[in-house]
Amino acid sequence: MQFHNLKKNKTNRKAKQVGRGGTRGKTSGRGTKGQNARAGRKKRPEMRDIIKRLPKLRGRGKNSLKTRFEDVFIVKLSVLEEKFVAGEKVNPKTLIEKGIVKTRNGKVPVIKILADKEVKKSFVFENVKMSEKVKGLKV
Repeated sequence: MQFHNLKKNKTNRKAKQVGRGGTRGKTSGRGTKGQNARAGRKKRPEMRDIIKRLPKLRGRGKNSLKTRFEDVFIVKLSVLEEKFVAGEKVNPKTLIEKGIVKTRNGKVPVIKILADKEVKKSFVFENVKMSEKVKGLKV
């Protein structure tokens, strides 16, 4: 074995480099001057700037003309008295069959019965909304 064949068990630790060639010298990894280089820097989050540029939502946009309430088809008791026999069931299906109510876009609309005059016939109501006056009549 010769002297030039010998190898160390442990290599020397490299000294911490300072300055331009160093790992943590000069700007210490901050890279720039100004706000970015300062301690305790507080930069606005980028997302906030994007949000600020977006227009505020005002009104209801495309749906401004659409009602938020369901369409209710109103039927008066006097019409029911003409078209229906006493004791007959009054529901959306029978109202469509008799031609009193039309479907809207293939859907059966919500129907509300309103009292407009005294009625001598009695009916059986199903799946239909009624005004307080109609409920009071016990038709």
